[in-house]
Amino acid sequence: MGRTYFRKAALTGAAVGLAAIAGSLPGLARALFDSRPLQEDRFAILAQAVGRDRWKLLVLEQIKARPLCWEERQDGLMNPSLNNFDFTGICSRYLDSNGYSLRTSGTDADKRYRLRLNQSRNGLTLQAMDSLGGGGITVARARNVRRDKNAFVKLTLEPGWSLERRSYKGRTLSHVYFANAKPMNTLMATSKANTGDRSLIFTASLPKPPSQPIGRRRNGQRGPIRLTVIPFRP
Repeated sequence: MGRTYFRKAALTGAAVGLAAIAGSLPGLARALFDSRPLQEDRFAILAQAVGRDRWKLLVLEQIKARPLCWEERQDGLMNPSLNNFDFTGICSRYLDSNGYSLRTSGTDADKRYRLRLNQSRNGLTLQAMDSLGGGGITVARARNVRRDKNAFVKLTLEPGWSLERRSYKGRTLSHVYFANAKPMNTLMATSKANTGDRSLIFTASLPKPPSQPIGRRRNGQRGPIRLTVIPFRP
């Protein structure tokens, strides 16, 4: 299979207008939209290997039951089967911040918080990073991580996180949220506190056993130890 490429989805005139509002008036945009829960088994949160060490986030949606938009391989990675047919009306793709974003406590998150994929020896994590104040929250993670340009790594949402759909005055839009019911500042504070607690964990070393008394010999006898004296011969 060749390298996977994605075509950009066209936006309707109404969607373009709302996107412009969201970009120019962030505070208004956060209060402008509503959201609705999604049937999460119809979605896949995926990471695509890019270059030598980078990852790209994308979300796929299965609109119709067949054909499948993605399939799990025997090695646990996800095969992007939507590349093998015309998926118009069957699959939807959300490729960047135009297609997905963060929402906490019922409002769109500030633009300072960005979704980023980070890989470590413990796996791959999707984090909401604070670009100004530092720190981050884990939104989703994957344990089975292997770089393959022809396959994707599937991530699982952390407890408390869900997928929701943006809506405006009762009208459902295509934008997808990574949503959490708690406020962002609460999530950030909890994340920092947990990190701090882990940094305080240490393993106390056992005290050294008391040294053997000089007067006690290995055979259990007490008394001074007899030393061999070698006479000096000039």
